[in-house]
Amino acid sequence: MNRFLGEPDLAAFAALFGTTVVKATVDDVLREARAQESSARDVPAFDELIAQVRARLATRENDELAGVLNATGVLLHTNLGRAPLAAEALEAAAAIAGGYSNLEFDLSSGARGSRYARVAPALCALTGAADALVVNNGAAAILLVLDTFAKGREVVVARSGLIEIGGGFRLPDVLARSAAVLVEAGTTNKAYLRDFERALTPRTALLMCSHASNFRIEGFTAQVAPAELAALGRRAGVPLLEDLGSGALVGLEAFGLPHERTVQEAVADGVDLVAFSGDKLLGGPQAGILVGNAAAVARLRANPLLRALRVDKATLAALAATLRLYLEADGLLRIPLYAMLAATPDELAARAAHLARGLGDAVRTCETWAYAGGGAAPLSKLRSWGLAVRCERGASELAARLRAARPRTVARIEQGEVVLDLRTIPPQRDGELRSALVEALR
Repeated sequence: MNRFLGEPDLAAFAALFGTTVVKATVDDVLREARAQESSARDVPAFDELIAQVRARLATRENDELAGVLNATGVLLHTNLGRAPLAAEALEAAAAIAGGYSNLEFDLSSGARGSRYARVAPALCALTGAADALVVNNGAAAILLVLDTFAKGREVVVARSGLIEIGGGFRLPDVLARSAAVLVEAGTTNKAYLRDFERALTPRTALLMCSHASNFRIEGFTAQVAPAELAALGRRAGVPLLEDLGSGALVGLEAFGLPHERTVQEAVADGVDLVAFSGDKLLGGPQAGILVGNAAAVARLRANPLLRALRVDKATLAALAATLRLYLEADGLLRIPLYAMLAATPDELAARAAHLARGLGDAVRTCETWAYAGGGAAPLSKLRSWGLAVRCERGASELAARLRAARPRTVARIEQGEVVLDLRTIPPQRDGELRSALVEALR
């Protein structure tokens, strides 16, 4: 056992998992080897046993949560954790999670307080809404609204708004689970205000419109503007919920992307409740955010379901710190997402050239395209630069080696080459990317 634990490869795993886990894995491999041997010649060599232990520990490491370098060029990559947090958000989360806080304590009165009051003022200041509420993710936000306003009653949605997003999340399924009754308005490509007017009945509880986060309908189309739906809702006494999905708080045109409807625009249009994510275009932690008029948000706060959907203290701290950056004059580019969006093609090309030096003919610089991801501007792309790498064993083998390298690096494959897009790699981690690539090519 001492000989196994003295191996440098296994010592690295001991630092990661603890010596007890490594010893248990060694015991398992040795027990299986003893059970299989029928003669001395069948006993595996020490190096073979080490390889078996290493493979099992590596599999365990892959199954645990681990940091990776995102070289895919997709900025809000859902499978890779969407938006990386700002340094200020990480510091705030660590400070609050590492001790006690006034999470649900009113420091002025000494009485019980509300965790939801910790970020509501900043959200209202940024969006112009009268009140705000935060739950644990975007789907939870929609579920809470439907359960509060439309349980056993009707919700009118345009057929083009019956969306499905990543992970099989389907709006009709969420409506059904909340015991709301779906009423479709218009056709797949065209919906008019009169379609919504005809759909109204005494059982109508909610009007709803959804952001087309991962698709576009083009050609002969017609959609009702949210401002028109909000006006209809006021006349009929029915609130309007708009699911914005990504939830931009700033215009994306300055970063070379097409206009994405902002939360402020939705609030200004008179939408009663606007739902959006915290970990997409906002650039913060995973959260479902609801802003809107005071009466509607008050009804949400009173729903007992809210307790099952509430956010923890670290999430609230990270979200509050991210929102403060929006309120600071120079804070936006300290949010990693917007720093990545702001990088110019010339800057990325210079980094690519520097990284490629000395890596041989298998590595070349290449102009490529990056994507916002996360349901934002699905057909839009950004000019980018990176490295294109060829490998005799094939692109799939090289991509697998990069995923096993240190640090773990996730790339994409294009036309038989592995492409490492630098737009999604922070400049300060270029050295780590080069080390991972050298290791994978070795």
